[in-house]
Formats: sequence, C-alpha cells, structure tokens
Amino acid sequence: MKTTISINPELQARYEALKSEQPKLRIRNAAEALGVSEMELLELQLGSTATRLSGGWQSLLQEVESLGHVMALTRNEYVVHERKGVYHNVSFMHDGKMGVVVNPDIDLRLFMWEWEYGYAVEVPGRGKVLHSLQFFNQRGTAVHKIYLTNKSDQAAYDALVNKYRAEDQSTPATVDHNPVAAPNVIPDSKIDVAAFQEEWRNLQDTHDFFPLLKKYELQRTQALRLAPEGFTQKVPNEAVVKVLEAAAKNEVPIMVFVNSPGCIQIHTGPVKKLIPMEQWFNVMDPDFNLHLNLEGIAESWVVKKPTKDGIVTGLEVYDAQGELIVYFFGKRKPGIPELESWREIIDETCDPACLRMAGRSAGVEATI
Repeated sequence: MKTTISINPELQARYEALKSEQPKLRIRNAAEALGVSEMELLELQLGSTATRLSGGWQSLLQEVESLGHVMALTRNEYVVHERKGVYHNVSFMHDGKMGVVVNPDIDLRLFMWEWEYGYAVEVPGRGKVLHSLQFFNQRGTAVHKIYLTNKSDQAAYDALVNKYRAEDQSTPATVDHNPVAAPNVIPDSKIDVAAFQEEWRNLQDTHDFFPLLKKYELQRTQALRLAPEGFTQKVPNEAVVKVLEAAAKNEVPIMVFVNSPGCIQIHTGPVKKLIPMEQWFNVMDPDFNLHLNLEGIAESWVVKKPTKDGIVTGLEVYDAQGELIVYFFGKRKPGIPELESWREIIDETCDPACLRMAGRSAGVEATI
C-alpha cells in the first residue's frame, strides 16, 4: 500500500522530543527510531528548512556543474561514501533511465527509475548551515545527496533551487510502505553449475558479471559459493580493515564502490588518514571520506574475474541479507592490467590457498 505522508503535530512533537533528547542524532537515525522514512521527517520541514523540487532530475543534474566544487554523498545502511569535486560530464542513456557522471573526482552510475522526489535542504552544521540537494525513492529512502562546500557558488545554488522549485509545497507526498519482497532464491540443485562456471572463466569484462548472474538467476553470494574453483574465497570480516591499512601504508591507489538504491558512487585514488571510532572505521581524507559500520558486515569475499586485460581482483563486503555494503579494487582502467601491488595486498588477507587463486596458476591463465 501507499500511505500519505502526514505533516501532523503528533509526528512533529515526537521528532522534536527525540531531537531534544539526542541533539546529535542524524535525521536518518531519527527516522529509524520513530518508525518512519527519512523523507517523512524531511517533509515536516517544508516551508522552513526544506523546499520540494519539481522533478526533471536529469536536467537538474546536468546543471549541478554550475555550483562548482561540491560534496557528493551516497550511502546504504552500513556505509557512507563522500567525495568532493565538480559534476562535469553528466550524461544519460536508455531514454534517461540510466546516467553516468564520469570524472576523476565525482564518479557516479545513476539508476533514475529510483529517483522519485527531490528537495533543497538546509542542514544545521558546526556553526553554519549546510545547503544541499537531496533525492529519494518511492520508499522515502535517500538515493543521493549533494552538499555545497566553502568553494561552491551559493548564487548558482539559489538560482537552481528557484528554477526547480515545485509550485505545490503543501500537498503531502506519498511513500510506499509495502514490505520489500524477499528475493526468489533458486536452489543450487536447479542451477547448471558447470555452464555457469564455464561462462565465469570466459568473462571478458567486469561489467559482464551482472548479466551472468541475471542469466542464471543467481543471488550474488550464491554465485560466489558456486564459482569455479580458485576464483572466490571467503575471508575474515577483518579483511576490509587490513586492506585499507595496507593500501594506506603502501600508498596503493584503490577504487571504493558504494551503492544506494539509485546510485553507485566511486572513489579512485589513495586513502591516507584512517580513523577507527567504536564500530565505525573511517577514511578522513580532504576530498574523500568513508564511514563503514563494521558491525554490519556478515560476509567478506575475495573475488577474481577474468577480463581482456587479465584477472581483476576485488574485495566484496556483504550484510546479513546478502546485500553488498562496499567493494574494493585496485586502481585500473580498461586496457590497463591490475596493479600487482593491489594483488599482493589481497593475498595477504587470505589463507595460503589464496595464493593458488585465479591468475596464479598456468591452468587458469590459459583460459583467459
């Protein structure tokens, strides 16, 4: 069912009481505590610190470049990915349903069917107000946020908000509270494992992996279990910390991917300043921040995929529902082989059997 968001005194009072008890509580966590979506709390701020935007997100995103230097934020339940830069090179395909923002700094993959609502939001910060653009899906879950920095063009932001301001700022929006359907998991016994493994061995590009899963109707962690021998290995959940520490220590540039329902955000480059804080492990570099809740990690896998350029090795981190939290590669581009220094870091996180993984044996090399 779809329920109407009620801008009502009762919810407002509950929210204000919660904020008074926990003044540092972020809106997403407040929404979880109150049993509503983040967008439902944001709608309470219409007419004060929030302005509903009218849509046409593809056009709006192509104008974000005018804001100059901004911070892009994409997150899921257990990780927040923040990257500063400029929104150059924004383009869309498949009738606007998919988009890319391709730059050394702001690097995004956009799934626009999830982008239902947008708002301009003023967020109280440390002694100042942060101006932002925030986008949500039908469930009221944030898919992507853009924050101004001290290098941004405030006048351009004001003009953009005025241009896309929705005429209707009072009619409540709707949010879909239907339970998320559990994925239909096909039993291993119904899978043509031999054919699946053969196609894995003959992959030519990492982008071919998702179509392979779709062809065999495999859940991702199920596919990792059924992978050809030597191409995957389950590793301790501490691996992510070890990998980041090794990358920082050895100055190995990496790629960090985080996805929300409607966006994949990518950092490519070094990581330097690592700060553990309770259950959170943080990267706190000037242009890149990562906040990873280690308590959310249920499984970690080293995954190797053949490409035209040789084996590409990733570390993939999953939650208890088998959803990807975050995944890592060594810095690379098509046509450039994987960094040997990255492979060495990954090998150090595995048991000795990992040294016999794909790309280490003549038999496997002969198949790619």
